[in-house]
Amino acid sequence: MLCLFCKKESGGSRSVEHIVPESLGNTTGTLPPGVVCDKCNNYFALKVEKPLLEDPAIVSLRFHQAVPSKKRRIPPLSGIVGPGFPVTVYRHFDGPTAGVIDIATEAFQWMAGSEGKTVLSLPNPSDEWNEVLVSRFMAKAALESMASRLLDSPEGLSSLVDEVQLDPIREYARYDKGNLWPVSMRRIYEADKAWGDSTGEVVQRVWEWDFLHTDRGEVYFVLALFGIEFSINLGGPVVEGYRMWLEENFGRSPLYPDGIE
Repeated sequence: MLCLFCKKESGGSRSVEHIVPESLGNTTGTLPPGVVCDKCNNYFALKVEKPLLEDPAIVSLRFHQAVPSKKRRIPPLSGIVGPGFPVTVYRHFDGPTAGVIDIATEAFQWMAGSEGKTVLSLPNPSDEWNEVLVSRFMAKAALESMASRLLDSPEGLSSLVDEVQLDPIREYARYDKGNLWPVSMRRIYEADKAWGDSTGEVVQRVWEWDFLHTDRGEVYFVLALFGIEFSINLGGPVVEGYRMWLEENFGRSPLYPDGIE
């Protein structure tokens, strides 16, 4: 077995690779050991996913949506209380309390002496994610998502590793080689939108993905995280073809060709 990214022997690898990080709500979309070698797995965790998860836009999203880390901790969020006192809010995922507010002594004294309601202001999640951080993550996730569809076909996985047309995006994801690969970003539904599943239970869709093959011969990987749709071109660092496809299809997401109810 050869690694999907470095193409080196990976049969002795032991790490399960998450296509989307666990800290973004993914517990099921994984690749078995060896598809991505331990060295590449560790590299992506430290150099690609960690900076993305620490970006203020993602920290705010994870706080408001209560998305825990592997250690079941929700990242704290800094805000303002009263006339401008800085505070840090810690939200608990488990336990009897909802969270803790860390404030300075003068802020506590102001709150104790204030009359009426005390206003706490926290930043709302931004739909404008850092494209530099998102781009390499999307390149990684695109190749891994292709591999996930070939897990029952050893020949297919080998062909994916050998495919030279995918080497540019492979080397960009793993080695940061080449220029920035642009990513289309837009919101297609609200982060906390309620969906009904096949059993009638109301659920939240944290992540979902698919591939788009356009009439121009381009292949795009399309991923939605908490309602924000991201798209990257597997064939090269351009997304104009995707934007043209959106115009031709009335702005409907490839994930929902019949529209979103």
